[in-house]
Amino acid sequence: MVSIAPSMLGADFGKMRDAAELVAPHSSYLHMDVMDGHFVPNLTMGVDLVKALNGIAPLDVHLMVTDPVHFIDDFYDAGADIISVHVEANNPREALVKINQKNIKSGIAFNPSTPKEKIIPYLDIADMILVMSVEPGYCGQSFHENAIDRVKYFKTNFPSKIIEVDGGVSTQNSAILSKNGADILVAGSAIFKSSDPLQTIAEMKKS
Repeated sequence: MVSIAPSMLGADFGKMRDAAELVAPHSSYLHMDVMDGHFVPNLTMGVDLVKALNGIAPLDVHLMVTDPVHFIDDFYDAGADIISVHVEANNPREALVKINQKNIKSGIAFNPSTPKEKIIPYLDIADMILVMSVEPGYCGQSFHENAIDRVKYFKTNFPSKIIEVDGGVSTQNSAILSKNGADILVAGSAIFKSSDPLQTIAEMKKS
């Protein structure tokens, strides 16, 4: 069964803890999208918000920042169980090494427009591959279909790696992503804008 990591970026920030507590019992992780306004043209959540949700469920922190090395200590201290960094960011290898030194899971992320081969040199030290199925920056974008082939490629060629998919994931594509090898599906709008978030999670998990 595929794991679900609700993206808290899709929740009502004024009711963030309530949203987290609602979905946590039915989810493997809470996915925390951290944006610095430089790597992507948006600012989102910081260390204090991540720390506020620590203990509700394991925290999957996705750093969409230019210099991830500078953020790892703080987000580890805030309770991160996974930290992912982008191959497009500065010094991804140094960041992955630093994450691994914390004895938590490390992830290497890449955008839909980035050739998949670019992350291969980092797979010797990354526990997880984060396949972005939208260009990062905003919640609610349309799903990039090339993510399906990318999931299949990495699951076939690197079967020991955890495969996570983030962006535009919904009940319409969760089954094909799971069938092709996705281990964790990140969904924000599909869950939190749903009339029944828990039913949506259940449908994705059955994919």
